[in-house]
Amino acid sequence: MPNRNTDTLFQLVKSLGKSEKRNFKLYIKRNTSSEELKIVQLFDALDKMDDYDEAIILKKNKSIKKQQLSNLKAHLYKEILSSLRLITDESNIDIQLHEQMDYARILYNKGLYLQSLKVLDKLKEQAKGFNQLTYLQQALFFEKKIEGLYITRSLKNRAEELSIEADEVNKSLSNISNLSNLALQLYGWYIKNGFARDDAEEESVKVFLNANLPENVQQLNSFYEKLYLYQCYCWKAFIRQDFLQYYRYTQKWVDLFEEEPYMIAIESGHYIKGMHNLMGSHFNLGNYKKLTETLKQFEKFCKSTTVLQNQNNIIQCFLYHSISLLNKYFLSGNFSDGLLLIEGIEEKLTAYELYIDRHRILVIYYKIACMYFGAGDFETTIDYLNKIINWKVDLRNDLQCYARLLHLIAHYELGNLQLLEYLAKSVYRFMAKMHNLSVVEEEMFKFLRKALTVPANKLKPEFEKLLHKLKQFENKRFETRAFMYLDVISWLESKINNVKVQDVVQGKYLRRK
Repeated sequence: MPNRNTDTLFQLVKSLGKSEKRNFKLYIKRNTSSEELKIVQLFDALDKMDDYDEAIILKKNKSIKKQQLSNLKAHLYKEILSSLRLITDESNIDIQLHEQMDYARILYNKGLYLQSLKVLDKLKEQAKGFNQLTYLQQALFFEKKIEGLYITRSLKNRAEELSIEADEVNKSLSNISNLSNLALQLYGWYIKNGFARDDAEEESVKVFLNANLPENVQQLNSFYEKLYLYQCYCWKAFIRQDFLQYYRYTQKWVDLFEEEPYMIAIESGHYIKGMHNLMGSHFNLGNYKKLTETLKQFEKFCKSTTVLQNQNNIIQCFLYHSISLLNKYFLSGNFSDGLLLIEGIEEKLTAYELYIDRHRILVIYYKIACMYFGAGDFETTIDYLNKIINWKVDLRNDLQCYARLLHLIAHYELGNLQLLEYLAKSVYRFMAKMHNLSVVEEEMFKFLRKALTVPANKLKPEFEKLLHKLKQFENKRFETRAFMYLDVISWLESKINNVKVQDVVQGKYLRRK
């Protein structure tokens, strides 16, 4: 697992590019005093480190005393942010609107109320044009303050107009706040639990969503209201494994940006996540053609200035592009070709380890393990699964369970029969404790236990019996999660026909095509 340094200053220094480091040095020289030379020494020391180590900093920089270090770090952190602020992209709408608000306040403090109102009018038009309702609310609040304290005679009936406008904005912001909270809670439910396992869990998600949706849901028309509404419906459909509905709402999510393309630069994080979910929906529906088309569109976006000028966008695009590329190979069954991607993915995971969340790493490691399993490299499969199993995190209980089940099957393939009996009991207890056992998993455990006592030349009929049983559950919604995480059907068919798993999957892909 990645060695995740938690020192915030170290993370900030490591996130800087060459030009940003150079800009910091120039900035600090212009504004330096003899005392501040120590923060330059501290900066250089942190920049040269691969891992944060306070003892090494103090040992190599004798002028820095231990009792000074905490204050120096806080000062350096502030100075780095100040230097970055000077080179921030001026085309950023947040910065432009914030600047206009600053101008309005300066003019107000000078007693130039009418000039201040003119700046606020400009700010409001710009905020409306870019769907920035929070800035619009601030401008309206400030404008009401000026109109209430001074007789500006700017417009007749201005008080009534301002009140109506403020009420409309507040209503939209209330809806946005409620819907964004709801979308986040549904996503949080999925991150912790994965897919709904039975009718009770599905019903609880539906009841929770319906109880918290705004009453006027059909009348929502602002960009952010629709964005968060579509996200709510996306997560509900995904948790329920209703992948057709999931596709429809991920497409609406992306279409929202296509209708207002200037919002892609403003809310690039939401656009990237929407594209990721859209590609994921094509994978879930087994639509290789649409996944390939959307992946090409996403690759083009990944090369745009919107992405390349923003470190966060670069990292998110790397993650979602990697996952979708792996998914593409899963659909076609070209696991051996898919293995060629893994070295590059591992290099980037190491380079970005400070910035990638643990959930995403778990997903990528599981997909890599499945890729090796499909290619017949069971030892490397086990290596990647051990990374998941041995990493103690309270995330994706479903993924933790299926990592253990695939781990069990990989040991079976390697003929580690003595270890298998112990592992089977351990995995069964883990999954039962998680209340995560489905009928498919029960049947898998029964088979693996029985296989320990059946001679190799008599196993084929047992594989055929299990395949026949599992085929009955292939289209049952609460059982399909087992087939999503682990293509048990293809594995069984490979054992029956004495061929590789990837040969079976490739055959299915060609027949679909």
